Amino acid sequence: MRRIPPIGRAPLAGGVVCAALALSLSACGGDDDGGSKGGTSAASLQGRGPITFVTGKDRSGYQQKQVDGWNAEHPKEQVRVIELPDEPNDQRQQMIQNATTKSDAYSVLSLDVVWTAEFAANRWLTELPKNQVDLAKMLPATITTGQYRGKLYAVPSTSDAGMLYYRKDLLEKAGISDPPKTYDEMWAACEKVKKLPEAKDADCYFTEVNKTESMTISAVEAIESAGGSIVGADGKPTLNTPQAKRGVEFLVGAKKDHMPKEAVTLDTEGGRRHFQSGRLLFQRQWPYQYALANSDDGSSKVAGKFAVAPLPGPAGPGVANLGGHNLAISAFAKNKATSLDFIRYLTGEQSQRANLLATSKAPTVAALYDDPEMVKKFPYLPVLKQAIANARPRPVTVKYGDVTAAVQGEMYDAVTGKKPVDQALTDLQSKLQPLTAQ
Repeated sequence: MRRIPPIGRAPLAGGVVCAALALSLSACGGDDDGGSKGGTSAASLQGRGPITFVTGKDRSGYQQKQVDGWNAEHPKEQVRVIELPDEPNDQRQQMIQNATTKSDAYSVLSLDVVWTAEFAANRWLTELPKNQVDLAKMLPATITTGQYRGKLYAVPSTSDAGMLYYRKDLLEKAGISDPPKTYDEMWAACEKVKKLPEAKDADCYFTEVNKTESMTISAVEAIESAGGSIVGADGKPTLNTPQAKRGVEFLVGAKKDHMPKEAVTLDTEGGRRHFQSGRLLFQRQWPYQYALANSDDGSSKVAGKFAVAPLPGPAGPGVANLGGHNLAISAFAKNKATSLDFIRYLTGEQSQRANLLATSKAPTVAALYDDPEMVKKFPYLPVLKQAIANARPRPVTVKYGDVTAAVQGEMYDAVTGKKPVDQALTDLQSKLQPLTAQ
């Protein structure tokens, strides 16, 4: 595996030249405790030696292999993986706990794209030098997720956008040649397919409606697809609109009439297993599921039987949420020069190509979406590229934890029937007003 040149010693992969490093970011041997005060300046990127890589649970098994490749080439700059829980809320809380104690235990952080503003505003991240990362190769939509107030704090490593997984084999057997573009078309297709003997016990549709971060994602997609928003361009809540109501009513109706009975208890992995068991016709899901559902090791009953399409909406194609993960350096970490090199290693085109092949996770390097070899293996890439280009983020706010908790709570109450939709939206509007005040 090719060694990534250290900062200031050679050109970056892809032809981006590190010209003389006017910002004085060249490596200085040994540990550096300059970050212990929580500084965020790019000029503090010094120090070489062992680091940690803090990330969510890796179910592919490939992440450690990439780290092993780095470690084999960097015997004095070893990386140790720290895996956090599956649930994003739990990951975020553990990272915040580490930051608030100013601990140097965490070096490189794998952040959900929506956490950048919160972490940067609280000075928990180190500013990164834009001229030291090959951003020119990346999808424009992904680059913005790593920025805060015009400065770069995180580098896009994987992107994400929801797609519609569907049982192509059953649709074709029922005489349906194209995937649905609207909700009504999806419900009609369900009704037709469920008349087949092999599909009579299948559930129609699933998007996550449990009281976790996934509820916020489902709410963003439903409301944005209806033409509304949770927080407007001015940063203020916008739940008191007919479009927002229409979006939430879709989730309420879908959960009541078309989803599995256990829908409110299913998380991302639960949804994946439900689809792979052959008991689901349509599913909103991330790209990572593609390789797992197509596995020929006997773990999936739908291998070779499904396809993906853009999410449907009320009157045409819907809007996906922009997901993914960025890599950032803790403001309190030691060996920040090593940390930046490791980030460059993981986000480079070679590593992203290998990660896509091994896990089907969406890359951030634009060229991979048009690569004939990649498209042959992952036919959904053109669909995903367009979905990412048109995707909408979750509310971007420095108090994101409080905002998403409010969204999750009110949307859960609406979906489970604890509150009428109008009341849930009114209550959410009231809760978000002070949280989004500038």
